[in-house]
Amino acid sequence: MPDYTVLDAVPLRIDLEPLARRLRVAENDEHLTALQRLVEQAVSVGRPKAMYRVGYIEERTDDTVVIDGVLFTSRILRVNLEHAHRVFLYSATCGTELAAWAQTLEDLLERYWSEAIQESALRAASRALHRHMVESFHLDKTATMAPGSLGDWPLSQQRPLFACLGDVRGEIGVELTDSLLMVPAKSISGIRFPTEESFESCQLCPRENCPGRRAPYDDTLYDRKYRS
Repeated sequence: MPDYTVLDAVPLRIDLEPLARRLRVAENDEHLTALQRLVEQAVSVGRPKAMYRVGYIEERTDDTVVIDGVLFTSRILRVNLEHAHRVFLYSATCGTELAAWAQTLEDLLERYWSEAIQESALRAASRALHRHMVESFHLDKTATMAPGSLGDWPLSQQRPLFACLGDVRGEIGVELTDSLLMVPAKSISGIRFPTEESFESCQLCPRENCPGRRAPYDDTLYDRKYRS
């Protein structure tokens, strides 16, 4: 039996009203009916999925961590895992079914809408993943890191992450391209770990006007905590 957990029956529910607001489709807009039709199609075919497994830390150096025999290289990850003995490696996705459906759309506006719909499906998978981890392992305060979110932990670290996680492609349909991007595009992967302090990779990223920013940039944090 595999030692990972697969969530392949995540319910997909998309509320039309907040989606329409996000896409700037007004209640009396002629496009609302077309958006509603698209949402109904997506809900009928969509199957968001996620998987995760528990990993145990075996070795540490100044800037590496070995988890279940797999080497990860990152000074920031290493420091963040200073007091951890186990972590949760994960991936979640909108699902290959929804991604394939989106590819059948020819209208450019509908393709744009389908991106937001796939993001909603990914959020559903992410919420289900987090809830299952918390309920199964009684987790308290945790944080996450994802390859490619920081220069210190580049996209190349997707390879050891996927190797450590298991049969990601076979179980939930997520695979890495030669450029280390995930397919379907609306997918995530990373490591969740226990922490006493709040942590977001955004705190170490100086990029301005980032739409995905979850915490303000702290220009002193690296020197205070991570400088070797």
